[in-house]
Amino acid sequence: MASLGKKLGLLVGAGLLLSGCMQATTYQETSAAALKPRDKELLSKVSYVKTPVPEAFRRAIVDYHRKEAPGSIVVDSDNHYLYYVQEGGKAIRYGITVGEEAMAWSGIAKVGAMTEWPAWHPTPSEISRLGVPKFVAPGPDNPMGSRAIYLYSGGKDTLFRIHGTNQPEYIGASISSGCIRMTNEDVIDLYNRVKMGAIVVVLEPKHGDSPYNSKMALQGGSSSWQ
Repeated sequence: MASLGKKLGLLVGAGLLLSGCMQATTYQETSAAALKPRDKELLSKVSYVKTPVPEAFRRAIVDYHRKEAPGSIVVDSDNHYLYYVQEGGKAIRYGITVGEEAMAWSGIAKVGAMTEWPAWHPTPSEISRLGVPKFVAPGPDNPMGSRAIYLYSGGKDTLFRIHGTNQPEYIGASISSGCIRMTNEDVIDLYNRVKMGAIVVVLEPKHGDSPYNSKMALQGGSSSWQ
C-alpha cells in the first residue's frame, strides 16, 4: 500500500508539473451553430476517412507566454501547432500539418484575403511535381478544404495559405507543399475568429518553444511514469 501511495503521489506530482507548464483545457468541438448550411452539406459529402486527430493536436485553450497581440496568429511549425492569441495570456491552440523542411516558409505576414470553400489553383511547381490539374473546383474533397486564409507580405500574396485539408490523418506531421493545413472543422473555427489584416507570425525552424513537443505528443505523452 505504501508503494502504491508513493506511485500515486508521483503521478499526481507529474500531472501538476505538466498542468503548470501547459494548463491546457480541451476546447469544445465546432458547434453546429458555427457551421453554415453549405458547410453542413459539403462536410456530409466528404469521401476521405475522418481520422480522429491525436489528442495532443486537438483544439485546446492554453496559457500563452509570448508577446504577440490578441488577434494574432502564431505558427510553431516545429511542434505542429497554430496559436490564435487571446486576451489574458491565453491562446487557442490547433494541431496542424506543415510543409516539409525543404519547402517550409517562415516570416511575418498579414491576413490579406479569406475565402470559404476555395478553389485550388496549384502553382506550376505543384503541377509539375504532383501531376495535378491546373484547377480544382471547390468541394468536399478539394485539398484546400473548407476555408482558406491567404498570407500577404508587403502588399503581395506570398502564395502560402492557412487552409483546410482532405487528409486529416496527417495533422501533426510535415508533408504539405509549404502551406499550413488544419482540419476542416478547426479552420472554420479559426476563420470565424480572425480578422482581415491580422498579423501572422510563422516561426523559423528550431524556434518553436511549445512546452509539449510534437514528437513526444505522437508517442502519447511527454514522460513515461512507471
